[in-house]
Amino acid sequence: TKLGVQFFNKTTHRSYNALVWGNFVEDDGRIEGNIGRDPKDRLRMTVFPPGSEIGKPAVTHYRVLQRFGYVTLVECILETGRTHQIRAHMKHIGHPLFSDERYGGNEILRGERCGTYQQFVRNCFKICPRQALHAKTLGFVHPKTGQQMDFTSELPGDMQMLIEKWQKRVPVRE
Repeated sequence: TKLGVQFFNKTTHRSYNALVWGNFVEDDGRIEGNIGRDPKDRLRMTVFPPGSEIGKPAVTHYRVLQRFGYVTLVECILETGRTHQIRAHMKHIGHPLFSDERYGGNEILRGERCGTYQQFVRNCFKICPRQALHAKTLGFVHPKTGQQMDFTSELPGDMQMLIEKWQKRVPVRE
């Protein structure tokens, strides 16, 4: 019950790593907007203006981890926990998750027109045929001991291979 209360009160700490399309101008930021079902596609969530009567309030904080020119590796920290929150918020600001079919990231959205680049991206889609999103850390206060507990998981193999492929193609820009 105590753990459930922490999730309800949003006092848990959750961070995610995501590879998204595009290059961020700023190194970190905050995305705020209500999230609700997309009226044109009931399987997708969309962002409505903050304070709107449609959807529920949602806040995502992001920080750039690595820039690869046409894609960027970011850390996302959720202040709220809505369905598809990171996917919807990133699409809303013009940075859909790489290889995310539902939110339009499974097409070549940035980059060169040459055939070698196009083939490179298609190979990347094959390496990671799902949205490039990973639940990195979950933290909460232990219900019995009162001690802060943080659990971290390493990137899955497909996402690690995807990032390494981009690192080899484009020099890393911090």
